[in-house]
Amino acid sequence: MTNITELPEPTETSTPSPERRDLLEALAMHRALLRQTAAGLSDEQARIRSTVSELTIGGIIKHVALTEKDWAEFMVGGGGGEGSSPDIDWSNPDPAVIEAYEAGFRLLDTESLSEILALYAAVAEATDRLVLELPDLDRSFPLPNAPWFPPGATRSARRTIVHIIAETAQHAGHADIIRESIDGAKSMG
Repeated sequence: MTNITELPEPTETSTPSPERRDLLEALAMHRALLRQTAAGLSDEQARIRSTVSELTIGGIIKHVALTEKDWAEFMVGGGGGEGSSPDIDWSNPDPAVIEAYEAGFRLLDTESLSEILALYAAVAEATDRLVLELPDLDRSFPLPNAPWFPPGATRSARRTIVHIIAETAQHAGHADIIRESIDGAKSMG
């Protein structure tokens, strides 16, 4: 499996197609809205559960960064993707696997919001490079074996990018509600 953070630097500059520009613009807009929910927060505030949900702003940003990284790796070679580890038996997962999965939704005491935002920026930069440089957005790979995917289904790079956009937008909305509950701040309006 290729790690997106280990891809070579671009060797030539070209003008992206209108489709790729549109995808990048949508990614940038929703990422900015998500990052805006964390503006000015302390690490402690980024860990606040301000609704009945377990979600926190720091945990959401961490989850979105890790999920985007997994999906970018999927677009490169079919590895990665949500729930991608082939050795996980999702019908009867090991409790340690569940704990690790759930930790991906939390800003741990050993992590800072600034570290998670830096991770997210690095992942976003690598994904943007992929959107620009993938030779074929129609290239498809089998989805991981997980209960939330139909057995034997595939996903194209294009559809994967659209999924990253949707995931980011959905979680930006969650984070906006959490932030408004903390101190009244809103990403928009």
